[in-house]
Amino acid sequence: MNAFTTPRFSLPTLALAQAQKELVHNEALSLIDLLLHAVVEGFADDPAALSPAAGQCWVVGPSPMGDWADRAGQVAGWTEGGWRFASPVDGMRLFDRATGSNLLFRSGSWIGAMTAPVPSGGDVIDLQARDSIATIVAALHQAGLLLAN
Repeated sequence: MNAFTTPRFSLPTLALAQAQKELVHNEALSLIDLLLHAVVEGFADDPAALSPAAGQCWVVGPSPMGDWADRAGQVAGWTEGGWRFASPVDGMRLFDRATGSNLLFRSGSWIGAMTAPVPSGGDVIDLQARDSIATIVAALHQAGLLLAN
């Protein structure tokens, strides 16, 4: 961070007597547009393999190449002016369209939803408990907090 960027996402800020303020302002708006209610198409390492539309984003995978080199873990968004990048902060959440679930950035890594099996079998069967657990698992899946089995 420096005096000309915001503390959380390093959005560019305007400076007194700065020339071409509209460029800095538009850059900040582009990044805000990509991060507000953030949705990614999934994880990818090679932007050359994509055919992005303006506004589409990906999480840069662990082995980035090309325009994404040295940007592992960042959010990459395509704009009319090319790729824009945002470094995630702890607690940041994204919706991953590829899996239909939420991602959480914690301690330097993106954490995805897990699966949770619905109970079956066993010596004692409590149908009400199983129905309740199945309802909870379905609700967590619907909310994108769990993946389907």
